Amino acid sequence: MVVVSAMGRAGAAYATDTLLGLVEGLPSDDRERDLLATTGELIACVVVAHELRASGVDAMAFSGAEAGIVTDGVQGDAAVLSVYPARILEAIRAGRVPVVAGFQGLSEDGRLTALGRGGSDTTACALGVALKAEGVEIYTDVDGVMSADPRECSSAVVLETVSADELFQMARSGAKVVHTPAAELALSSGIALTVRNTFTDNEGTQVADLSTYRPASVATAVSRVDGVARLEVALPALEGTPEHMRAQTRVYRAMADAKISLDMFTPAGGVLLLTLANSALGDARTVLDRLGMSYDVREGLSKVTLVGAGMHGVPGVMARVAGYLDTRGVPVLQSADSHTTISVLVAEDDAAAAVQALHDGFELGNGRESSA
Repeated sequence: MVVVSAMGRAGAAYATDTLLGLVEGLPSDDRERDLLATTGELIACVVVAHELRASGVDAMAFSGAEAGIVTDGVQGDAAVLSVYPARILEAIRAGRVPVVAGFQGLSEDGRLTALGRGGSDTTACALGVALKAEGVEIYTDVDGVMSADPRECSSAVVLETVSADELFQMARSGAKVVHTPAAELALSSGIALTVRNTFTDNEGTQVADLSTYRPASVATAVSRVDGVARLEVALPALEGTPEHMRAQTRVYRAMADAKISLDMFTPAGGVLLLTLANSALGDARTVLDRLGMSYDVREGLSKVTLVGAGMHGVPGVMARVAGYLDTRGVPVLQSADSHTTISVLVAEDDAAAAVQALHDGFELGNGRESSA
């Protein structure tokens, strides 16, 4: 089975951004934008199926809806709820290769919905899980999952293996090589996942199940650092909420209902500080205004995240992070950690220097390095 994305980048005739440009500045709603945005994948699946048949491979094109992808109905950034792959199985049993349009599915009330940028990865993983496939291979324009974004870190290298948990943390922290919901599916299902380059024969990155990937020695497991990612964020400061848990709960609930992910919560002097992705700021303002909250927003920030298994509680890791950033003159505005991540909030202008400082400090260009 093959899952395809739209053909080309902005400017190419059937690229997603080119298609959306047709209605830029004109009256349209989210439903119509999804109808237009998903057209590129439909064209691509028909063209690929045609090329395969011309090469002697019996292939059949499927839309996301025909492949049985059911979504939650959120226009522009839908989540996959379930997969009913009966038609795909029927084609496979007949000896045909299904070619599925990625990035799309059908809501429970019958609306075509887009899965968000990179959503073809999620289509492939969702179908792989539903079909009980041996594995899923994602082909992209880089050689695999990298230790940092090579566009801002010259010493970035391809990781031969990562755990599904680490891949998920890197994706949600801003690494763009795999769609975040696809990484989440790999984590929750345990399906074997490989990320490699479409245009080379490099082996790429193997994404392993955590139970088989972690070393037998716990001491070794907690001392591994894999990569650095960054995400452009905004920092709303909500007045009065730290002393009023009911107000905090209202904010958290309303943000969750609007599908806005919040991070790095810090009550400080009568103000609640939190971060969210720049892309969610407009929706967050709408929520806070509706709640009648008093707030200010600081923009021009980045969350830089160090990702590795079992770093939480390992003595000396945060000291090293702070030391490497201080050496490069990068002030830390806020920090947070989890079992597999340490995140620091820095000015956007300092983000590239912060990524390079951590990448060099933990010697990620030479392979994984001990965090202790």
